[in-house]
Amino acid sequence: MIITALRNWQPAAGALVEWHPTEDALHAASAAGPDADPGTFLQDNHIRGIWAKSRSAAPHTAYLAVTTDVDGVLDPEAMSRALVRFVRRHGGLRTWFTTDGATVTRSSIRADEVAFEARSVGTTSGDSEFRDYALARLSAEALATSWPGFALGAVARTDSFTLYYACDHALSDGASQAMALTELLDFYDNEAAGEALGPYTNTPTGGFADYAHAEHDLARSFDLSSPEIVDWVNTFRHHGNSMPRFPLDLGLAPGTTAPMHGIEFDLLDDTGSAAFADVCRAAGGRYLAGVLAAVAVTDLEIAGRREYYGMTVASTRGHGDFLLTQGWLCNFAPLSFVLDGCASFAEVIARANDAYDRALRLARAPLSSVLTALLASGADPLAVMTSPNMLSYMDFRRFPGVGSAPYERAMLFTGEGETANASMWFNRDAHHLYLGCQSPSTPFAQRQLARYHAHLRDVFATVAATGDYPISATTDREVAVARHHG
Repeated sequence: MIITALRNWQPAAGALVEWHPTEDALHAASAAGPDADPGTFLQDNHIRGIWAKSRSAAPHTAYLAVTTDVDGVLDPEAMSRALVRFVRRHGGLRTWFTTDGATVTRSSIRADEVAFEARSVGTTSGDSEFRDYALARLSAEALATSWPGFALGAVARTDSFTLYYACDHALSDGASQAMALTELLDFYDNEAAGEALGPYTNTPTGGFADYAHAEHDLARSFDLSSPEIVDWVNTFRHHGNSMPRFPLDLGLAPGTTAPMHGIEFDLLDDTGSAAFADVCRAAGGRYLAGVLAAVAVTDLEIAGRREYYGMTVASTRGHGDFLLTQGWLCNFAPLSFVLDGCASFAEVIARANDAYDRALRLARAPLSSVLTALLASGADPLAVMTSPNMLSYMDFRRFPGVGSAPYERAMLFTGEGETANASMWFNRDAHHLYLGCQSPSTPFAQRQLARYHAHLRDVFATVAATGDYPISATTDREVAVARHHG
């Protein structure tokens, strides 16, 4: 499985099949009242964002999607039964939200009311024609303000089919998407063959409503004096009461965005990735610490930043029986460490590793508690609510289904809206380490990013080939300043 851009999704021609709730299921959803169970902070904030965006009639792009090619003839009715089992198993997929822009209300359909049916909706020649169709469908249906907040479809051929599943971010995250098709296809194989039930049936998974209650309970245990909150506030204050930004100027005025352009490229092949892992291990750090160290060295040499400051995503699936739960189960935390006194990449790894340990500790604090504390500290609300430049790392060797043909063929991508950042998503699998970057599409931003990414590639390549990377005594920024004054 790889994370990639939508433009790389090019299924072959075939017959289009969609799965939709039956009339009885839709009637049950329309009759459902509000739930007593709360949503999470991220869900509520996301739904308010959808509401605000809908006022401008902009298309919905805040969804995640995954697709794969499956050998064999599609059995639409078996997939209908598999989808029913999948949605009944994951309570979060039976929910939807409404809002007036302030209050968010959650509703849900009972598990025994869930039912789906397959519909043939024509054919596709593939390529751009299919992507136009898929984009329109996902934008309209993978939306958590009604049920279902996801869409399942296929392109069926005589000996194979392309399966795709997209879900509003309110109901899913990257890890959920990495697991969704594996579980769904496990159920499908059971239903199509009439064999014994697969491993997912007897593997317990916590309900997302339980997770939301746990988050609310946890938030009540934090206050302004909690160590994690104090550390968060001090980190934010130390960096000018601002969220992390990309180290180079991307040419956008404050508060403006540009259409997103996805950049992706390999950093290391399987041999280089293994060598890079050895270097990290020898220096006393995890693989991710090496990724952070490479980014920090690049920030220093390209932009003159002697202290790395970024924001990372931390999974919260381990806080209970939620490892296989479908939902948005993560938190965010700042990463910061100085490079002063470090002469080489290897010397940075330990600092990066300690910084990530600290970030995991800070990620214990629910984001609602953190934002409340930042505002109480006197920080500008606009600075607090600004989307930060993110750094994420996922190891796709660690998910269920790894090694199977559908998993290895799978592609994960997101809706493409607008951005002011150049967030970086580092991903590792058995074949390579690669980078995905969601960036502004302007020519100036792309020139800046090309320069930055070329330097980053060189750091990784040098470490993998030689076991280290010497940090330059003079940065590109210092050279540029010297030339200007000269």
